[in-house]
Amino acid sequence: MHRRTFLQAAGGALTAAPAVRAQPARRNIVFILADDHRFDFTGALGHPWLKGHTPHLDRMALRGVHFRNAFVTSSLCSPSRATILTSQYLHQHKISDNFSPLDPRIPTFAQLLRQNGYRTAFIGKWHMGGDSDAPQPGFGHWLSFRGQGEYANPEVNRNGTRQRVQGNMTDILTEEALRFIRDNASRPFCVYLSHKAVHSPFVPPQRHARLFEGMSVPRPKTMLYKQEYYQQWPEWVRRRRATRHGVDGMLDSDEPFDVHYRRYCQCLIGIDESVGQVFSELESRGLVNDTLIVYMGDNGYLWGEHGLIDKRAMYEPSIRVPMLAHCPALFGTSGRVVDPMALNLDIAPTFLEAAGVKAPPSMMGQSLLPMAGGRMPETWRREFLYHYAWEQDFPYTPTIVGLRTQTHSLMHYPGVWDIPELYDISKDPEQVNNLLAEARIGWRMRGRYVNHIRNEETKKLVEGLQERMERLLKETGGDPRLAGRASEADKYAL
Repeated sequence: MHRRTFLQAAGGALTAAPAVRAQPARRNIVFILADDHRFDFTGALGHPWLKGHTPHLDRMALRGVHFRNAFVTSSLCSPSRATILTSQYLHQHKISDNFSPLDPRIPTFAQLLRQNGYRTAFIGKWHMGGDSDAPQPGFGHWLSFRGQGEYANPEVNRNGTRQRVQGNMTDILTEEALRFIRDNASRPFCVYLSHKAVHSPFVPPQRHARLFEGMSVPRPKTMLYKQEYYQQWPEWVRRRRATRHGVDGMLDSDEPFDVHYRRYCQCLIGIDESVGQVFSELESRGLVNDTLIVYMGDNGYLWGEHGLIDKRAMYEPSIRVPMLAHCPALFGTSGRVVDPMALNLDIAPTFLEAAGVKAPPSMMGQSLLPMAGGRMPETWRREFLYHYAWEQDFPYTPTIVGLRTQTHSLMHYPGVWDIPELYDISKDPEQVNNLLAEARIGWRMRGRYVNHIRNEETKKLVEGLQERMERLLKETGGDPRLAGRASEADKYAL
């Protein structure tokens, strides 16, 4: 299906606003991706500890554009990174784990930019292809590492040659990005700075290792073990609590929750410094006003919500990310907050529009530049698909297929005998009250959970959500059966 047809099918009318500023082609692009950075962890985005400690990210939020409702379509490193590059859902690009290589035949924004005369660089965590750190198509300059890499004195692959480098990974990657900008300042360039931080185990730069000592670590409401919670939630959530991805297993470490939380925040300070150095380099070369800088996280992170740590689940802190953009020539410096849903699907089309390059039909997202400039498109999405695929290495989180709308989040678990979940985000933002708690399948019942919802209003809501999910799966080449929708023919089954 053609990208624009898909968007029109999924969209609804939005209020018009002043037009985006004139867009000259071949704008320089800097994309900064942090690992596991959830949506509310900077000073300007509301985290009390980080006020005054993240001035450069706050600059982007307060003087650039803040996409307040930014999400990923799969909350796992490699699937999300593949979506960023290709503007495709997991079931399209097929990267369902952290080991599969990306098919080079799928167009990426990097390939298209390089074909159109851009100098391109990838610097940092690639994480698609198991132990491979080999240079990938679309990038003329390459510095990466195998797997998750190392925080201290890491081994890196620079343009095909491996070497050991002294220092902290965040600083090493930043300096490489600054060097690339200096060497290519006279040509249109795109640098993709893909940080290892803030992935666990958290090892901040030594200069930040004592920050936040003695400060009280917040505990979310749903971190408490309450029977009234677990009576409503799937059994796998309770079981995961005791694993390395739960508060009682805590990343396979004997160190307490508070220590990990502080180190996560300390690593973020290094990321903020990196953003500041990029700004300084662009300013020193007179490029900051005309360069499109985009910052985001590859997925969110659970810090005790539902008794969980890490990501993968479809709960809000896991799927929501910070997404910030800065380009005074396009957006001014007065600051703007954009409320409609922005996805990792939209990054590639955004960069291509900034370069004056047409996005191919294979890309499912849409450029964010008009909204960033203050003009609301006539149509925009009202929902998106979420898909996480079960991993053999971390078997306590099942396959998750869901639909996130503007007001509701529906999630179910194909292949697992457990209850689905539905939350009214507008009334229950902490996702405590599962509207499908009654849809528990008994020993002798048939398993379509929608048939066991006794509240007629809830049943009608779920049927509508399943219909929308089925339509999106069909339109994007997915398996419509994953929507779980019942049909008239079901009554004839044995």
